[in-house]
Amino acid sequence: MKRIVTLAATAALIAALPGCSAMQQMAGRFRTPPADLPGQIEPVHAAAIAHDEAVFWVTSNGCTAKEDITPVVRSSSDGPIITLRRIKEDRCRETLPEGTEVRWSFEELGLAPGSRLSVDSPYQLPPA
Repeated sequence: MKRIVTLAATAALIAALPGCSAMQQMAGRFRTPPADLPGQIEPVHAAAIAHDEAVFWVTSNGCTAKEDITPVVRSSSDGPIITLRRIKEDRCRETLPEGTEVRWSFEELGLAPGSRLSVDSPYQLPPA
């Protein structure tokens, strides 16, 4: 009897796996940026979108500059989505607990004034 229950549970699990895979692929289609993008995804401590500007606070060891971060803007049915990508590592040793501010105007991002912009970068609490 125990063997029949085990076989039935295994068969049910095998039958459910293709659905899980399809769901993971579908979710990945919307959340995973293309692999050919520069650098690595940069977590943000905070973000503010106002007055046709996008302002972010990112981790810094004392040398992070705006040029070290690339904003990637992509379209979606709900409006533009921005993801920050770090293209140059900050190798300094002066940890800034509050991070550093980087900002882009909508014009720099290629966005129309008044656009509704969503942030897709992961949020990370600043170090304590």
